[in-house]
Amino acid sequence: MLQAINLGIRRGTKLLFEGTSFQIHPRQKVGLTGANGTGKSSLFSLILNELHADTGDCIYPENWVIAHVAQELAAGTQAAIEFVLDGDHELRQIQQAITVAEENNNGILLATLHTQLDNIDGYTASSRASQLLAGLGFIATDENRAINEFSGGWQMRLNLAKALMCRSDLLLLDEPTNHLDLDTIIWLESWLTAYRGTLLLISHDRDFLNNICTHIAHLEHQNIQLYTGNYSAFERIRAERLANQQSEYIKQQRNIKHIESYIERFRAKATKAKQAQSRLKALERMQTIAPAHVDSPFHFSLFEPEKIPNSLLHMEAIDAGYGDTKILSGIDFQLLPGDRIGLLGPNGAGKSTLIKVLANQLKVQSGEYHIAKETKIGYFAQHQLEQLHNEHSPIEHLQQIDKNAREADLRNYLGRFGFSNDMSLSKIQNFSGGEKSRLVLSLIIYQRPNLLLLDEPTNHLDLEMREALAEALQEFSGAMVIVSHDRHLLNSTCDQLLLVHNNSVDEFPLSLDDYPKWLSEHNAARSNTSTSVDKKQAGIPALSKKEKKQLEAEQRKKTQPIRNKVKKLEDTMQKLSDKITKIEAQLSESDIYTENNKQKLQDLLLEKSDADKEHEDAELDWLDNIEELEKIT
Repeated sequence: MLQAINLGIRRGTKLLFEGTSFQIHPRQKVGLTGANGTGKSSLFSLILNELHADTGDCIYPENWVIAHVAQELAAGTQAAIEFVLDGDHELRQIQQAITVAEENNNGILLATLHTQLDNIDGYTASSRASQLLAGLGFIATDENRAINEFSGGWQMRLNLAKALMCRSDLLLLDEPTNHLDLDTIIWLESWLTAYRGTLLLISHDRDFLNNICTHIAHLEHQNIQLYTGNYSAFERIRAERLANQQSEYIKQQRNIKHIESYIERFRAKATKAKQAQSRLKALERMQTIAPAHVDSPFHFSLFEPEKIPNSLLHMEAIDAGYGDTKILSGIDFQLLPGDRIGLLGPNGAGKSTLIKVLANQLKVQSGEYHIAKETKIGYFAQHQLEQLHNEHSPIEHLQQIDKNAREADLRNYLGRFGFSNDMSLSKIQNFSGGEKSRLVLSLIIYQRPNLLLLDEPTNHLDLEMREALAEALQEFSGAMVIVSHDRHLLNSTCDQLLLVHNNSVDEFPLSLDDYPKWLSEHNAARSNTSTSVDKKQAGIPALSKKEKKQLEAEQRKKTQPIRNKVKKLEDTMQKLSDKITKIEAQLSESDIYTENNKQKLQDLLLEKSDADKEHEDAELDWLDNIEELEKIT
């Protein structure tokens, strides 16, 4: 296990945490959360022996193999697939030893080495590396491209693939979704869920944490507190604790009353009906979640637009793309006041292209683009971070927009976005990516747009800022179109989902929760189409419908016993999880530690230990059966 014992770390004069103790057991998947600067990355550095503890110890088995994503960009002329294969150090050592043994004509050693290679599935290594690259969005022809031919974002994906290639006991991932789109994140979720080692994950993506993590380690008040369950479970527990503090509870109630007032005023108004429904969603979430964010440094709202035309913009028969390449074809699109649209679609389908066309940042190849005279666009894209002036402060950036504003008013405004008095006057050259993203958002909001076009606005933003942005967008009375890999943001703010797919833009009729299934079926269909084409080219006859049904029936019959066992094990794990949760609830009560309850405490601890062991055994058995099922399907 990974164990901290009275651990304390300082960075310079700043105390990150002290007297911290926790245990992370094998195969647990732990999300590391907390405000920026609380020590999440420092804990990773400590585990990697790049940083030493000031007090206490952090220990784990000496034979553990640890994998992490390198922060420096990949470079050189090595082929991408070879770079990824380098992540499996034992594989490379055996391959190198085989080369030497072949040169020395040592047959006995060669036989031993090939046995070792077989034991670590070395003969399938190239196939596994190809699957990782495909999952992370690379196409087949990318495998043999030199790594220095890829852009910075794709080089970071190569670093991630290399880390995943390592057959590790402990995997450390620090914001792995920052350079990924939604489709790739869904694939990564699936991969990490099946990962058989111990995972420590730093992420600001709520749904990503929810779908992967079995525990949350939260950093605050110079301490690390380990919670059982995913992020939503942690949030509820923390919310209940904070809600007991009267002053914070009153503040929450004021926010709820504000939203209720809006709903009552606009529920029956046709132009505001959709927004009222959105506020209802926000209200349902706020009543249980908001107390967990009462200490957030971010408190802002979007200014009411000065004017909102009846139709903000519309496009007719639009073709758009780059050079001779057509990305979108025959697009008819209209934006009306109150539209709250989220864009979905496979990687490269044209979501960002559509946003650029809407923002009038990309000239159309053909068709008609009409924008109302009163339409005022607020456009956020990652390239805008590069357009900030490093030698200027946040105040100076705002003064370029509004030369007549009082400095005190601007400082108050920036304070809502987490820029304190000193920070609002500092040059931004040393700002982090998240701080620059916050600044760009603050500049856009200050200009009172009536149409927001947001292309991945949450990149580099922490959980508190994402929550504040979602709540602010709930209050926005204009129209908006969002591309985001943050499903929580899309779920919280969008009333309509559009699918950018096959050069077209159509309404997505399902919910966002159904999108992963749709994507999986889409990819499977595309793969089957590709396989059919390959077979046709190779002269292999296609199966008839009757033959396909017979094969499917045989496959179901073959896998049914294992599927039954998997279902039974899942039911067992759920019952054990419920049992462990109940025991932990009893152990959290202060009375249990009194002298009168000494025997009861011992019984509970013993019962919990037995349940933990049973759950771990069931999980191991479940993973073995899942692996067996994957082999035969």
